[in-house]
Amino acid sequence: MNEDVFNTSVRKFLKQVGVTSQREIEKAVRDAVASGRLKGSEKLPARMVLTVGGVDLTFTVDGDLELG
Repeated sequence: MNEDVFNTSVRKFLKQVGVTSQREIEKAVRDAVASGRLKGSEKLPARMVLTVGGVDLTFTVDGDLELG
């Protein structure tokens, strides 16, 4: 295994996950506030589940998103 190639690939994947996830979260929250489903001051529970095929990895991160 080439460690440099692997490390670069992992970093590229995580950057894509971070950027696209943030965009989707922001859009969903803004839409919910605009439609009145949220007030804009809530704390929302969030969960991210990462799976990687071929190595039987499932990793979960739980947290909160504070709106105000």
